[in-house]
Amino acid sequence: MPNPTPVSSPDLHEVSTQNQHARRLVAGCARVTPALSQLWWHIDRGLSDVPVLISEIIGLRREISIRGLERANLAAAARATLAALAAGRDADPDPLWYLRDELVSQGLLPEHEVTTDNPGATTGGPRE
Repeated sequence: MPNPTPVSSPDLHEVSTQNQHARRLVAGCARVTPALSQLWWHIDRGLSDVPVLISEIIGLRREISIRGLERANLAAAARATLAALAAGRDADPDPLWYLRDELVSQGLLPEHEVTTDNPGATTGGPRE
């Protein structure tokens, strides 16, 4: 599957500032043209959703960052496991330890399923 084209991230501070300006303009127009107050109310109500959406985007960006780190850690554990397997069982008594350790740390494997300690091993990837 080809990599999707990266989407440019909007400057959320700028979006928030523009939203505040737009809401002030709508409030001013509503005062000047009270006959259209219902129309201005609907526009203001639509604009009031923007801060909520900005908060949601910030939370989703944080979640994506966390998932990216978890993916990198899992890939590093898989590479370490493959390297240990390639070196042969004599070099490492439990080459799957790296992978199990990372799966446990991400909550993808219950700790009781880890049967071998490998205290002398070093993991091959970034850690948070």
